[in-house]
Amino acid sequence: MPSFDIVSEVNQVEVRNAVDQANKEVSTRYDFKGSDARIEVTEKTLTLFADAEFQLDQVKEILLGKLSKRGVDIRCLEYGKLEKVSGNKVKQAITVRVGIETEMAKRLVKLIKDSKLKVQASIQGDAVRVSGAKRDVLQDCIALMRKEVTDFPLQYNNFRD
Repeated sequence: MPSFDIVSEVNQVEVRNAVDQANKEVSTRYDFKGSDARIEVTEKTLTLFADAEFQLDQVKEILLGKLSKRGVDIRCLEYGKLEKVSGNKVKQAITVRVGIETEMAKRLVKLIKDSKLKVQASIQGDAVRVSGAKRDVLQDCIALMRKEVTDFPLQYNNFRD
């Protein structure tokens, strides 16, 4: 039975490279001379530091530019709230969302069922598996997903006949 998986993945190597490039640009830019502006990376979190809110916005813009140039979909970023650190320094945490959360997976399954396509969708961990009798119906399902889901980056892999 033909099937495919709907997943949401981010290339962590490209994220790390983009952060390194952004840090290098921030350290060499004239308007950041003498400031403590930087980006730190942990497993799935990017933390932006700056001396003022305006500088934080500039660092964020540099980072988004570098991520998009490296092919990382910026819709996978979830912004935390702005926090004040000692003095007038600020920081902001940005979470890189990987995998499809349960709530989003349920929304995708409901969307597939409401479309009246002859396919079955099931949630499997952080992916959604879609199977059907014919390839053409699965391709129609992929087209539907691309058209309907615009707020979250989705990839379609494991297409099997």
